[in-house]
Amino acid sequence: MGAELPAVERRIAHLDMDAFYASVELLRYPQLAGQPVVIGGRRRAGGEGHVREFARLASYQGRGVVTTATYAAREFGVHSGMGLMQAARACPDAILLPADFDEYRRYSRLFKAAIAAIAPRVEDRGIDEVYIDFDAVAGGAEQGGRPLALRIQRSIRECTGLTCSIGVAPNKLLAKLASEFDKPNGVTIIHAGDLAARIWPLPCRKINGVGPKASARLEQLGVRTIGELARCEPRWLIEQFGRHHGHWLHEVSWGRDTRDISTHSEPVSMSCETTFERDLHAVRDRPELSAVFTSLCERLAADLARHGYAGRTIGVKLRYDNFRSVTRAQTLEFHTADAAVIRRTAGQCLKRAPLDRRLRLLGVRVGSLVSAAEAQARARSLPDATSLDLF
Repeated sequence: MGAELPAVERRIAHLDMDAFYASVELLRYPQLAGQPVVIGGRRRAGGEGHVREFARLASYQGRGVVTTATYAAREFGVHSGMGLMQAARACPDAILLPADFDEYRRYSRLFKAAIAAIAPRVEDRGIDEVYIDFDAVAGGAEQGGRPLALRIQRSIRECTGLTCSIGVAPNKLLAKLASEFDKPNGVTIIHAGDLAARIWPLPCRKINGVGPKASARLEQLGVRTIGELARCEPRWLIEQFGRHHGHWLHEVSWGRDTRDISTHSEPVSMSCETTFERDLHAVRDRPELSAVFTSLCERLAADLARHGYAGRTIGVKLRYDNFRSVTRAQTLEFHTADAAVIRRTAGQCLKRAPLDRRLRLLGVRVGSLVSAAEAQARARSLPDATSLDLF
């Protein structure tokens, strides 16, 4: 099996924080350790950092979703993205805590700083996970990368009090799979020769990029494991899934991934959305919807300004009471981070969307992002730039 991967093995790690949001909350409330705890819903504006009384999930009424849950809650089938009402039926005695994203972002910066002090080449993949180039660290490939992984784990624990799980493999694809093997607080080392024994028995849905639809389609075709996928003829996969996706499925089933560590990436879009506590109607609930819509645009403009971006493709997302979603977008001739421009353009998009059903979710998105400096430079070249509210 080793011949399917490069002869000289790279050592790339995927680090995933263990139940990150829930673990941060347990630092704040250590008395909840070992109990089923669900994170979801909103923290009250201006509310205190600590919750005075713990609410039980059984008493929850609303439309919120589970952000994350402790491992004790997951044993009852509670998982991210599940409706809180559904989670209450699965685990009514679980403690419900509101999400505190400011605190999660603070701990995210702390654990990433601890990694950067040891490993110079890190790819940020979100608030709670990163890829790390172990080959860029002296001795990083020793014992397959285990000593370095343990060193990083210890440093994160000392700096934050949190645990993480690390998978080290010849590429990013296998490293991400490996980081799930020994959670929580685990280190898993994968070599090229481990493909058949450790990767092929896994279900296809474990591959990052094989979503629910592709997984269901593969099962319909009798392909359930990665090993069964690897035994499929490439031509047959292309017939079933198209040239690009069929070829990709064949490659990943054999553990092939040529992507390098990317230490710098720019976001292509930013968005802001909210799920309503009750379904709202575009006509009968117009004042409430209008206020929420304006608030979303203002929050999005503030996010763009804080991160130093401007965009020119503005869109809206609506999810109806039947769970069907639609999007509408419009591309401007200039880049903007101005709340009024975003609100006006998003409103035009909203008028092109069906508004005959009640709404359960509303979102606003700004895409085609460039830096604020680049947006201003481009604006100066426009003939009527003086009449535009860009920032």
